[in-house]
Amino acid sequence: MKNFCFLIVVVLSNTFYGQDNLFVLSYNWDESPQYILDIDNEEPMMALKEKYVAEFAYSNENEFTEHYLEHKALWLNSNDRIEDYNKIYLPYSSNSILLKSKARVITKSGKVIDLDESKILTAQDEETGKNYKYFAFEGVEKGSVIEYFYVEKTRPSYSGTAFRLQSDFYKKNVDFDLYAPSNLVFKFKTYNGLPEVAKDTLSKDRLHWNLSLKKLDRLEKEEQAPYAASRGFLVYKLDENLKTNKTDLSSYGSVAQNIYNYYYDEPSKKATNQIQEFVASAKNDGDDLESKIRSIDNIIKSSFITSESGNENLTNLEDILEKKVASSTGLIKLYVALLRNLDIEHEIVITSNRSKLKFDKAFEAHNFLTDFLIYFPKFEAYLSPTDMESRYGYPPAFLTDNYGLFIKEVSVGDFKSGIGKIKYIKPLDADESIDKMVIDVQFEKEDITSSHIKLKRSFTGYYALPIHPYMNLIIGEDRENILEGLAKTMNENIMVEKTQVVNENPELFGIKPIQFEVDLKSEAFIEKAGNKYLFKIGELIGSQVQMYQEKERVLPLENEHTRSYLRTINISVPQGYTIANLNDLNIDKKYEKDGEELFSFLSYYEGDENVINITADEYYRTNIIHPSIFEEYREIINSAADFNKITLILEPSK
Repeated sequence: MKNFCFLIVVVLSNTFYGQDNLFVLSYNWDESPQYILDIDNEEPMMALKEKYVAEFAYSNENEFTEHYLEHKALWLNSNDRIEDYNKIYLPYSSNSILLKSKARVITKSGKVIDLDESKILTAQDEETGKNYKYFAFEGVEKGSVIEYFYVEKTRPSYSGTAFRLQSDFYKKNVDFDLYAPSNLVFKFKTYNGLPEVAKDTLSKDRLHWNLSLKKLDRLEKEEQAPYAASRGFLVYKLDENLKTNKTDLSSYGSVAQNIYNYYYDEPSKKATNQIQEFVASAKNDGDDLESKIRSIDNIIKSSFITSESGNENLTNLEDILEKKVASSTGLIKLYVALLRNLDIEHEIVITSNRSKLKFDKAFEAHNFLTDFLIYFPKFEAYLSPTDMESRYGYPPAFLTDNYGLFIKEVSVGDFKSGIGKIKYIKPLDADESIDKMVIDVQFEKEDITSSHIKLKRSFTGYYALPIHPYMNLIIGEDRENILEGLAKTMNENIMVEKTQVVNENPELFGIKPIQFEVDLKSEAFIEKAGNKYLFKIGELIGSQVQMYQEKERVLPLENEHTRSYLRTINISVPQGYTIANLNDLNIDKKYEKDGEELFSFLSYYEGDENVINITADEYYRTNIIHPSIFEEYREIINSAADFNKITLILEPSK
């Protein structure tokens, strides 16, 4: 977990596999490499060899260690790929020691050029100040192979590690190995089509598991696909210590208890007084619990600063409340302390970002525990204590529509503890994130090509989140630019005459929509054609995405959140004219599954010869679009683009 670390105690014994016979320390490459290539191959690059080894052992000092080996030979056949791989970064941190590294270039003609120590460079990241090392490959031409390997001694990671093998290029001879002392049993699970990891039954002095692939197909990136989560990968974890007969060493039961013990520790007397003062000063518009939660969340996220410097004061409640600076861990402690003071029922939730790694409810491993939420069972709502851009009720959307570990406080007499349970994190419904437009159009009597337009555009939920909590802080030219920008999504050639913002108070986020009202004038939407006029009504909703797909869809498409677009256009028809092609406005596209409408686009008109009222509503009630229904989804997306192209014909009345 990125916010909290858990250690699994392993019993050490000199009788087990030690460091004097480590596989990785004796590893070397072939001094005379023989990589066979198809000279007509037109791929931009290919991995000719990839070998990864994680090796756990006990040192002579009874220290539990991990050594990691990475060996790659990459054939580069395009200038872009050569540019991408002219630097190979090496591990360089306080948690690891680089023990061995080699690199070389094998030219297209077969010449081997070894890189000496002068080609291993050290640089510093200007933003973080951290140093890093890298191989600097020079003189690489198309058709060359760059090859390198390194061995590092690192802090052991064994409670759950995700290891991604598949990439956007073809690979040959891919191997993953894990070695461990004979008392430590690891468990493995593979994902997205990779075969299972096999145990080496012939290994005697140590345990050995291996995954060996003669070839691994590339996985191409696709628009809005969760590429990282879709790649072939494996996860491993330490599961059993035969020496102590302890099993389920990486189970979520111990995680739940450790989380509870850390975050629900009783605050000091001084911190308790500070918490009570904070709660008393928190302004809210009502006495109900949700108002209190919103108020606390708004205050913390508008006045506290986050820092991950490692300073212990950043997790100390007294210092946090006094200085208003905290680490992610400190923020979670603060929220828990405040909610407990108010006696508000809640649960800590730990999950993962589904676009990068989907939470596996069937395989307990700590690598799935990356992001924290707080859940309020009474309101079925979530809060992110660490994402300062989110607000109560609208946590980071990629953490929803996923599973997570829910940790609940339970009491038995005076004894309190934390119990963990894996549950589904339901995403918000489409009607909780709405982009709504109401547009009134009138034409000048003397010149129909000039139109006066009143735009009311409102946002709720995730559409309001980037701006509503901060709108009152935006003033002057920046404010004008935002309001004009909303209007100019229709067309750049407009003149803004009047603007107004309704419900801009940040405390109204999640309660009322923020609404932007703009009066404008434009000649961009209507053209004269003989005795008729062409009214580009579709452009009033702004440009729309149009999806193209030349190849059959392979990966699922995932949206961040469900959503709704509601548009009403009211047209005052010029006197003496009628609209000839109103039926062009009728579009009815939808996709249903098991009686539920998952996504739809519906547009239609009502009215008389004086006023035409047009509705164009669009809904997306599911986030994850399987390739089998991608075409149906694409049809809905493109329906909005079709509406955007509609031009109405105004002709003289007969």
